Amino acid sequence: MNHKPKLELTWIGKDQQPKLEPRILIEDPEKSYGDKNTENMLIYGDNLLALKALEQDFAGKIKCIYIDPPYNTGNAFEYYDDGVEHSIWLSLMKPRLESLKTLLRDDGKIFVQIDDEEQAYLKVIMDEIFGRQNFVNTITVNMKNVAGASGGGEDKRLKKNIEYIHVYSKNYLSVIPFTNAYDYLPINDVVQSYRDEGKSWKYTSVLIYEGDKEYICSTTDGDGNEIKIFCRYNSVIKSINQIMTEENLSEEDVYSKYSDKIFQTQMPQSSIRPRVMEKINSLHLEHDFFSIEYVPKTGRNKGRIYEQFYKGNNFRLLAWLRDVSEEIDGVLYKKELQGTYWNFASETKNLTKEGQVQFPNGKKPEALIHRVFQTSTEVGDIVLDSFLGSGTTAAVAHKMNRKWIGIELGEHCHTHCIPRLQKVCDGTDQGGISEAVEWKGGGGFKYYYLAPSLLKQDKYGNWVINPEYNGNMLASAMAKHEGFRYQPDEQIYWKQGQSTEKDFIYTTTQFITVETLDRIHEEMQNRESLLICCKSFSKACEDRYSNITIKKIPKMLLGRCEFGKEDYSLNIINAPVDPDAPDFIPIGFNSSLQTKKKKNGKNEPNLFNSENGGEE
Repeated sequence: MNHKPKLELTWIGKDQQPKLEPRILIEDPEKSYGDKNTENMLIYGDNLLALKALEQDFAGKIKCIYIDPPYNTGNAFEYYDDGVEHSIWLSLMKPRLESLKTLLRDDGKIFVQIDDEEQAYLKVIMDEIFGRQNFVNTITVNMKNVAGASGGGEDKRLKKNIEYIHVYSKNYLSVIPFTNAYDYLPINDVVQSYRDEGKSWKYTSVLIYEGDKEYICSTTDGDGNEIKIFCRYNSVIKSINQIMTEENLSEEDVYSKYSDKIFQTQMPQSSIRPRVMEKINSLHLEHDFFSIEYVPKTGRNKGRIYEQFYKGNNFRLLAWLRDVSEEIDGVLYKKELQGTYWNFASETKNLTKEGQVQFPNGKKPEALIHRVFQTSTEVGDIVLDSFLGSGTTAAVAHKMNRKWIGIELGEHCHTHCIPRLQKVCDGTDQGGISEAVEWKGGGGFKYYYLAPSLLKQDKYGNWVINPEYNGNMLASAMAKHEGFRYQPDEQIYWKQGQSTEKDFIYTTTQFITVETLDRIHEEMQNRESLLICCKSFSKACEDRYSNITIKKIPKMLLGRCEFGKEDYSLNIINAPVDPDAPDFIPIGFNSSLQTKKKKNGKNEPNLFNSENGGEE
């Protein structure tokens, strides 16, 4: 049989992915904070296990995911051991990305921030996992200015100041377009920068009075829809300088007072303008100021009557400053539409205490995460970060009234995330984006930790139920293992969970007798089925009823997954290492990579508890 080859990235250990144990999440009310009814979740534990734990309740429900995983730079940060060979890094990332894809909504997007060490490899495995057809963009982010930097120790390389954000969708056909993102610069600063650079600032005219309006004729657009044309008589147009003199105003005051009337003229490349010119020229009118009214089929004015003005013999279009500016708190700002280059160098200068926590070398500015969510989410959407770091993503989501899930393995979940998010809830964190979004406090979060492994080995090496599990924990865990939703029925004790309307699960540590089984069967309704999970049962119970299946714990679970493993941050590849092989073999398409061996014979580990210094 011929197999169609595919383009893929290969590495040692790619197919040796972990068999994850489905864990339950346990709330610690002592660490939860604020609103008792909140849906926000702060999860402490290995992020791969935590993602697996979330799948049952959140598969297909997360609108936006932002992660900032370890960059594999080889640098040693205070909170992250970030140096790990390519094959191990890829093996750590692959199952996490696969789980994140499961959680993402069909119309959702995932943003993964990375630097140039692994961005190319990351792009290829994301193509493989999400599908190349679901690639959206790669955003280039300026994270620091390099002017004046000594570049010590980097004499063979250019100084790094750029990072990348790979953006993928779950289903590109379902994704709605990005909401436009803008940079805001005070008009005064913009005008002055034009002067300093010797450029011509065009918005210098003011339409004081639009003129008396007289309908003269109509033409049509390409679809045959009417375009009404009007002559404008007695209009009044003045320059900025003229108004400054006449009204004794500063330039700033003129821009503020007349912001909705200031314009420049342009020669737009559109199908409307030549149609209007042709129609007016056919009438041989001696006039130089016209307006039209029509209903655009596209753009921001789509579907409503829109008015445009034309001036002069060449019919130059009046382009309004109001369309590219916005007044905020009495200050007029020029809006610069952002594409795939984002400049956050200035925001990274004073990050040390943003959120009132210090997180050297890894923290991302709140403004950056704000733009991610602003372009891709709406109020009430669920967002997720599985490398939470110091808690920036959760803090920003909270201030933007998004529901959030944050996962962090490091102890800074307690030393950084919790106190930071408490301050956000209290409204005492007024840094970051607080002023921009007018954050005053409110809401809360629930703190969860991963339950320990359900099974553990006793002193004889036998697998037994972990004694840390009480009855409710055991019932909840078994429901998750078997694909049931844990929903205990207050009236019928053996209905602890459901997979469908008629299919139930019952977990008990009691010995199941024939009498017990008969009693349960008598209570069952027509077409109901039941799975009983217990430590032991009477031989006579087996196959007694066709609609009741009975299994023993732990025998029924063994071999399904890895029990007793609490941390998947270390995933050293177990492939044999050739002692005569070079330390490092470059990885590429259909190539392999030997794991680099330390001098002591041990493979190099990595603490994969959060981002590159990895915050966010």
